[in-house]
Amino acid sequence: MTEQELLRKADDFIEANMEDIIKDIKAVVDIPSVKSGAETGAPFGREIRRALDKALEIAGRMGFKTVNCEDYLGYAELPGQKEAYIGTIAHLDVVPAGNGWNTDPYDMVVKDGYLMGRGVVDNKGPLILTYYMGKFFKDLGNPLPYSLRMLAGCDEESGMEDVEYYIRHYEEPVFLFTPDSEFPLCNGEKGCLCGNFTSVRFKDGAILDFKGGMAHNAVADQACAVIRASLEQCPKADRITVTGVDGGVRIEAAGIGGHASHAEGTINAIGLIADYLLDNSLVTEEEEKFLKIVSLLCEDYQGHGLGIQCDDGIFPPLSIIGGMIRMEDGVLKQNFDSRYPTNTTGSDLVGKLSGLGARYGVTVTDVEDSVPFYIGADKPEIKACLDAGNEIRGVDGKPFTMGGGTYARHFKNAISFGTEIPAEPLPDFVGKIHTFDEGIGIDRLKMSLKIYILALYRLMQIEF
Repeated sequence: MTEQELLRKADDFIEANMEDIIKDIKAVVDIPSVKSGAETGAPFGREIRRALDKALEIAGRMGFKTVNCEDYLGYAELPGQKEAYIGTIAHLDVVPAGNGWNTDPYDMVVKDGYLMGRGVVDNKGPLILTYYMGKFFKDLGNPLPYSLRMLAGCDEESGMEDVEYYIRHYEEPVFLFTPDSEFPLCNGEKGCLCGNFTSVRFKDGAILDFKGGMAHNAVADQACAVIRASLEQCPKADRITVTGVDGGVRIEAAGIGGHASHAEGTINAIGLIADYLLDNSLVTEEEEKFLKIVSLLCEDYQGHGLGIQCDDGIFPPLSIIGGMIRMEDGVLKQNFDSRYPTNTTGSDLVGKLSGLGARYGVTVTDVEDSVPFYIGADKPEIKACLDAGNEIRGVDGKPFTMGGGTYARHFKNAISFGTEIPAEPLPDFVGKIHTFDEGIGIDRLKMSLKIYILALYRLMQIEF
């Protein structure tokens, strides 16, 4: 079969299956698979396990062999002529819905040609596309040169313990892509450093509670603090709402959220409250010290305020955001999430942040670090994916590096590959990943699936 014949068959297949594709995406999107407490048979929470069961059910209905990998993740497999396999992986877990939705985030709807719901882009919709990519080749009836294994992850948003488990217990693919970033493709990811700025235990402080953000890797769009104060002490301010409560005042802030790897244009609601409390002298001296660190963290997503800015000329400059703040037993913890290039290290950053924190009586705790990775663009598997996407889209896109952290960084030979196109304009009612009204166009789904079919066809011709 020529590639032109393949693409004609792909077009027919996509049109014939689009209704089912949308139904299957809805089946998994409607499950609120946010990480929760571990249970027997559900290490990442009951709803994520329910989403995994549903995904494997969908794959099994298509005739694939399905395997539950000890509840950490699962896969659907199409046997090939060789046991060695090419893999894909997408994830079923999602960040919390957050505020501002105009649709029910867990009741996917189709509006003016767009699927709307939490996870339609990140990353349940692309997972279903990988299944239909596999179904296309299964329906052709000829064994592929390599086996195809389509993994469904369960912990991408919160630590990636699922793929760490998989790599320890299962054979790695000869090559893998995850449809969890942007076209044309990403062949390098920054290092990722996460941790907390932790305060001393405040005694007789002004802050009674402080809560903001829903995920460590997303700029907080909402935050709220309750303090000992009177309404007369709390003037009006932009994006700030003040109301009286028993024993004090509630201060709420509305920011603009966004993913940690794409923080440009965001406004951190936690920083808004920290600055408001500082500007109006509403806290004790000890609390003021901690809030100054929070303010420095939130004021600039490239780390200038913290003194850690850097740029290696390969990756985008370092970024750092504050995602969540919580108060427990008089102790405040403000998390940070930094994506860093190759001219620094996680330990160097921890040293600088710890040194700064020490000046304010703040400690750096709960540190996790993942080093950068990069795969040369001259490898044939990179060219196969890149060319497939460019030809279908009619563009001349180049591989890029990014600050986002995907599953790709955990495998020996892997990239992230679609489905997002940041430059593509979206209707006003459609939001991006990790924000309200997350949506993706049906035309984008069709195009992405066609790209994946062509890319996999070419990958199967490579000698790994």
